[in-house]
Amino acid sequence: MPVPLFDTETPRLPLRADLRSAVHRVLDAGRFVLGPEVQAFEREWAAYLGAAHAIGVANGTEAITIALRALGVGPGDEVVVPSFTFWASAEAIPHTGATPVFCDIDPETFCVTPETVKAAMTPRTKAVIVVHLFGNVAPVAEIEALGVPVLEDAAQAAGSIGPAGRPGALGTVATFSFYPSKNLGAFGDGGAITTRDDDVAQRVRTLRFHGSADKKDYSMVGYNSRLDELQAAILRVQLPELDRWAQARVEAGDRYEQALDGLVGLPRATPGARPAWHLYVVRHPDPDALQAALTERGVACAPYYRRPIHEQPPMRSYAPAHDLPGTAEAARTHLAIPMSAALRAEQVDEVAAAVRDAGLVRPHQ
Repeated sequence: MPVPLFDTETPRLPLRADLRSAVHRVLDAGRFVLGPEVQAFEREWAAYLGAAHAIGVANGTEAITIALRALGVGPGDEVVVPSFTFWASAEAIPHTGATPVFCDIDPETFCVTPETVKAAMTPRTKAVIVVHLFGNVAPVAEIEALGVPVLEDAAQAAGSIGPAGRPGALGTVATFSFYPSKNLGAFGDGGAITTRDDDVAQRVRTLRFHGSADKKDYSMVGYNSRLDELQAAILRVQLPELDRWAQARVEAGDRYEQALDGLVGLPRATPGARPAWHLYVVRHPDPDALQAALTERGVACAPYYRRPIHEQPPMRSYAPAHDLPGTAEAARTHLAIPMSAALRAEQVDEVAAAVRDAGLVRPHQ
């Protein structure tokens, strides 16, 4: 039984008529930039998360840069960020003029901890980027207690729940990507910034529109970074389904936990979290051999961050002088196996059988 790594199409099949209707509504209205669909989605997204403000932007990467700028991050500042994450989490920092400072992670949760963040902080630290990686929920409150603003990179965590609420409403500001493969995906690029701070929200709105509030007077050098009306309308159709889709991801993760226990290293949810797994990432001493065996069985799988960001050529000048052992461990051993809101129980069983039959069954040490 072939099992795809992603299945974004099946959950959307029942929504096709509503999606077409939403697209036609935008076409009929003739408003394509910062119109009523974006305004409505911003209200609905903020309400879903429990955030005071949601501001739509063009993509998740620009969301991070704009959010940092809105926090006052600039030249001479440092921003702490994990190295085991998608490139954009760190790529967004130099565009502000600030310096990325890489911290370690816990390889069992794939998230930063208060201890790993504190070890990377200096008097120049202006903000910390906390990544809710793979849908897990990082300990935002404990990190914010260290005394600097926390930016949640929640691109992979739509639908997840932590002990204090949903990612996107836990720190000072948060960013989302609505790339098509995300838990809540658009039909192209899209992003959002959420915050509890009125002043930060106003600066974000100004920055996303060329640094202007009225298209006549300009108070900042900003960006042309706006969520399209078409994408907002598409997201509005899907948002009511997000909790159901998230629960399906939770249940698939629970079934994996039972089926794969003792066969591979399993991702560990942070205390009190219910991750809506965007990716289900296991660990194994020989992940390349495991990948080859699963691929031969028709089970799609992939490593994501085999080379951490601080080892990538454009970021080597920012590499820390000390080792990041948790990052090295996660990078060397991780492998993503199939996960989606449409993953069926028999598909989970097929993946587990393929792992057992690979002849590489060794509990991760």
